[in-house]
Amino acid sequence: MTEETPFIAAISAVKQIANDKKEQLKIVALTGSGISKGSGIPTFRGKDGLWKNYNAMELATPQAFGRDPHLVWEWYAWRIGIILTKDPNPAHDALVKLQEKGLLEWVITQNVDSLHYRAGSKNLLEVHGNIFRTKCMSCGKKTMLTEAPTEPPNCECGEMLRPDVVWFGESLDRNVLMKVDEIIRNECDVLLVIGTSGVVYPIASLPDLAKKNDILVIEFNVDETPISQVVDFVILGKSEEILPKFVDGITH
Repeated sequence: MTEETPFIAAISAVKQIANDKKEQLKIVALTGSGISKGSGIPTFRGKDGLWKNYNAMELATPQAFGRDPHLVWEWYAWRIGIILTKDPNPAHDALVKLQEKGLLEWVITQNVDSLHYRAGSKNLLEVHGNIFRTKCMSCGKKTMLTEAPTEPPNCECGEMLRPDVVWFGESLDRNVLMKVDEIIRNECDVLLVIGTSGVVYPIASLPDLAKKNDILVIEFNVDETPISQVVDFVILGKSEEILPKFVDGITH
């Protein structure tokens, strides 16, 4: 007898939960930079993390912005310029399809590239912020960028704006964390973990929280990660290739 692959077994497990439930199945997707790599956006890890000999972790900090805001904004302008030339890929589209089928409750993303939004995802929670949104360091006003800035932008109040993203060394918004916790505990039967490194906390702890609440957890990634030992199934491959097939499998 041929051994069942993790891909087939995971589809069967999702369908079994759907059959056992009296109400609609609730799926939540947690996504990381791996889902956007298929769109051509660097993950900023390893060799992808270098820009003008700077490491991303040396630039995405409050300290770096305090020392040289022009340098940090130059880096963000470069990133925004790249993102504006890219489009959502089939993995983003697959999640939209799952949402349109009434099966996907939420998309929780660590990405700041806005590709889920551009793909058409609803109930989208961008836990690390949005690279196109700015925040005034004085009055707190938030505005959206439509193009890459050529100079560090200023607020109407005269103070400099910063990217409205969570930098290394900063805490996630408490209200966001409470919402994520509520979603996992109350609105999730199946958690799809897609393209996340599994090392950026506190979001990396969500698969463990899900398992403690008897939620089926399925990981999609090109390689195994630290959370692979926690989840129920690990499906290896590029998300833009395997996720559309998986969505087709559980919706037919």
